[in-house]
Amino acid sequence: MIELLPFDINHAPKLISKIKDEKMLLQFAGPAYRFPLTKEQLAYDLSNENRTLFRVVETASGTTIGHAQILLKEKTFLLGRILIWDENNRGKGYGKKLVLQLAEYGFRHFDKDTAELNVYDWNTGAIECYKKVGFEIDSAVMSEVYIEGEKWTSINMKMNVKNYKIPIS
Repeated sequence: MIELLPFDINHAPKLISKIKDEKMLLQFAGPAYRFPLTKEQLAYDLSNENRTLFRVVETASGTTIGHAQILLKEKTFLLGRILIWDENNRGKGYGKKLVLQLAEYGFRHFDKDTAELNVYDWNTGAIECYKKVGFEIDSAVMSEVYIEGEKWTSINMKMNVKNYKIPIS
């Protein structure tokens, strides 16, 4: 089981230590951050009133195992910067639980009917996870970035509150 707890600047060193290279940072955060990730970049996000930062905590041990953010947009809220950093914790369903909890938080706290996220098209495991939760690809929204001579295509996925797999009570 996992839970979302507030992220503050004191949690920054652990997150920073998990981002090993430029590709990992781009996969985790998109092109907004610059490698190496710094406390200043995270402090900037913390100062943004439209952004909510979380640490992902494994409840049985109390150990922080990841990070996630929600960005409040004009018509939607964006789930992003989602990372379960230890590969040993991947494939255990944490990603699905994390996305469900982020969506639930967003639908409960913001007056928005739509959640969205962006994911690189080669990240098929994440795409399948998001589909299981209720996200659908919005083929009208994509972007491209280049890293080390490779083109990465980001696709957008959206979920309406009506399609949310766990009803909001």
